[in-house]
Amino acid sequence: MTKGILIIAAGIAFWSTTVFAAQAEPVAIVAFGDSATSGYLIPREDAYPAQLQRALRAKGHDVTVKNAGVAGDTTLGALKRLDLAIDPGTAIAIVEFGVNDRRRRVPRAVMETRLGTIIDTLERRHIDVLVVGYGGLDLSRVAARHGARYVQWRVPPGRHRARDGAHYNADGYRLVVGQMLPAVEAMLQRRRP
Repeated sequence: MTKGILIIAAGIAFWSTTVFAAQAEPVAIVAFGDSATSGYLIPREDAYPAQLQRALRAKGHDVTVKNAGVAGDTTLGALKRLDLAIDPGTAIAIVEFGVNDRRRRVPRAVMETRLGTIIDTLERRHIDVLVVGYGGLDLSRVAARHGARYVQWRVPPGRHRARDGAHYNADGYRLVVGQMLPAVEAMLQRRRP
């Protein structure tokens, strides 16, 4: 009888330690995109993934935001590196692709199909997806068709741009983070037990 109680007590202790350890892990977010994600022409700590992590932590969220942006990447490149970029245990993926496809004259239907495949693959892995459109590229219909959230970045030209006039500087990314924050916080709320 005493031995049985000890075994049960040990099992409960092990279970509660495992559960609390799992809850103590920060929520893993991956920013998956092209140069607009990587922070082309600015220090990496000024790009939106680093700024988003700081903003979320300042609001009390225990998160890590991995920058998986690669300058010049397309939806085809994203499909090829998807499994390497999105780590096991990722809870949320912020997906930002399409501008380079457009620049390379990839037909919109092809780009949207690839983007849909990315979203569907992530969702099958139980990863919540936030799709980002910018630079005149509206991907809201693709996001809606695949059940993903959507945010359109709106950054005025001028002082919010990097030296090339196209990419964002730290101030531009600050605007972007402000535009994304409500959607990301809603996704974090949904994931709470």
